[in-house]
Amino acid sequence: MIKNMKWLFLVSLTFVACDKDDDTVAEIPVTPGSANFSKYVALGDSFAAGFSDGALFAKGQDNSYPSLLAKQFAQVGGGSFKVPYMNDNTGGLLFGGAPFPGDPSQFAPRLVLKGFFDASTPNIGLVSPPGTQTTEATTVLAGPFNNFGIPGAKSFHLLAAGYGSSAGNPYFRRFASAPSTTVLADALSQNPTFFSLWIGGNDVLGYALSGGDGSNPITPTANFEAAYNDLATQLSAGGKKGVVANLPYVNNLPHFTTVPYNPLTPKALGAGDAAVGEATITALNAQLYGPLKGALSHPLCTSADANSASRIALFVSGGKNKLLIKDESLVNLSSQLTTLFTPSLGPANAAFYGMVFGQARQATDKDLILLPTQSVIGTAPTASNSGLGFPPPAPLNKFGVTYPLQDKHLLVPSELDAIKVATDAYNVTIANAAKDHNLAFVDAKAIMAKLVNGGYRFGNYHMSASFLTGGAFSLDGVHPGARGYALIANSFLEAINVKYGATFRPIDLGLYPTQYPTSL
Repeated sequence: MIKNMKWLFLVSLTFVACDKDDDTVAEIPVTPGSANFSKYVALGDSFAAGFSDGALFAKGQDNSYPSLLAKQFAQVGGGSFKVPYMNDNTGGLLFGGAPFPGDPSQFAPRLVLKGFFDASTPNIGLVSPPGTQTTEATTVLAGPFNNFGIPGAKSFHLLAAGYGSSAGNPYFRRFASAPSTTVLADALSQNPTFFSLWIGGNDVLGYALSGGDGSNPITPTANFEAAYNDLATQLSAGGKKGVVANLPYVNNLPHFTTVPYNPLTPKALGAGDAAVGEATITALNAQLYGPLKGALSHPLCTSADANSASRIALFVSGGKNKLLIKDESLVNLSSQLTTLFTPSLGPANAAFYGMVFGQARQATDKDLILLPTQSVIGTAPTASNSGLGFPPPAPLNKFGVTYPLQDKHLLVPSELDAIKVATDAYNVTIANAAKDHNLAFVDAKAIMAKLVNGGYRFGNYHMSASFLTGGAFSLDGVHPGARGYALIANSFLEAINVKYGATFRPIDLGLYPTQYPTSL
């Protein structure tokens, strides 16, 4: 027993040091401990599937953390691990031979890096020919399968009958045993001896990715608790062993932390010409920001909102100026602004100003601008994205400059608070389930916090949560790249070693790329 504990201690050290040249560690035999890995199934969402660069593709599936775990389990009697592979490395799905009806951006090919200027202005685009989508969503694969990572799945979806039907999830539709089955039922039908469960990210991530605009609400904590406890209870029935992971704060992902709240420099405003930008700043202060600040400082506004005067500040010459945004948590001052602007603009134009700027303010470092919003800043709003139902006229037609970015473009503090409250509640449920069912536990929240605060160092490498340069996350800013998934797999292996006395060695992270090349 003392000898086994010594081995376990040494293996634990290797997960910290990741030193593959340690001769002492190399002598430690790989053992399963008290767990049986002969039949492993993985349940989860896009992270379990191996989603990267905005798509699911074959190479990404190979590098998913469950696939990497299965390769390690094979050393101690783990059986085959069948994956519902995509047909290609282009990614994306076809529906009857065509892109997704109505919105080709859904289930699109993977992203590739076409150029690089700096982390805030990368040139990212869809993979171009000769890569073409070949994976048909309506073609059902022959199972059974072991990886039940379903992109887009929320906690309760794993229990939902019909989730593999034409009205359900197209990824699960490809390999569900029957349209009416559930993800959990198909997983349990394999009679697994060991399982991994990492689910719940999408229960709050969908809300975050939509800017909290109401189109994808956060799963109520009671609903999450009921679904998660049902999953954990059924998977661990009969004393089956497994590993579960909690959830990081999704707003720490580079998708939400890369675009600055104050990118409006003279050079940016002048399309590369700082002199033009300085002239633009002078005009903006005189024609828009000055009058707007004056109106918001008027007693008619401050009596309705004591902080209204702080909503807008004048642009600074030579500085990094803040984006103009709409914050629906603010008191709506539309009627007050309409009244104040009527003498100078006339009733119709004043009403328009009131409607546009009634809940407008400049962004602060407490707001998070979504990664796709980077390409929206400075563009003209359309009828579909202005929030008005029609395109605003010039000069009030530049997103983030003369027209407020909308709810879907960013997260404001009230929305970030909602994300934190839900995530904390979900994590209590997950921790309790791990304890109640005697399961290994991965603190993914702590992993993300470390990536944000200093990162991981191994050998000559460094990994952090920085977009593009950090090495952990792919081009969509949400999902890991190959090296990021290997880091996750190591965290799962470490938790399994600690809980079940196994002696798995860490995966060499240096063998995995930080970003996938254009050609795979």
